[in-house]
Amino acid sequence: MENPHAERQAVLLERILKNASACTEMILELNHCVEEILRANASVKIAADLATKYRKNVQYNLAATTLHSEAP
Repeated sequence: MENPHAERQAVLLERILKNASACTEMILELNHCVEEILRANASVKIAADLATKYRKNVQYNLAATTLHSEAP
């Protein structure tokens, strides 16, 4: 005697597998898009890092100059 729920379970399992496959494809596409964005923003990141280092150097030099000019 065949399980009466087997056909329904097989259909549900097929739908789950199809949805999981579609989800995997979308995640791969999303990863690809994120990689493209990261590559496109690489020069912006370098410029931001340089600006941050420059700002820190300016702050250090201003502090050193201020301390040096206040010394007797």
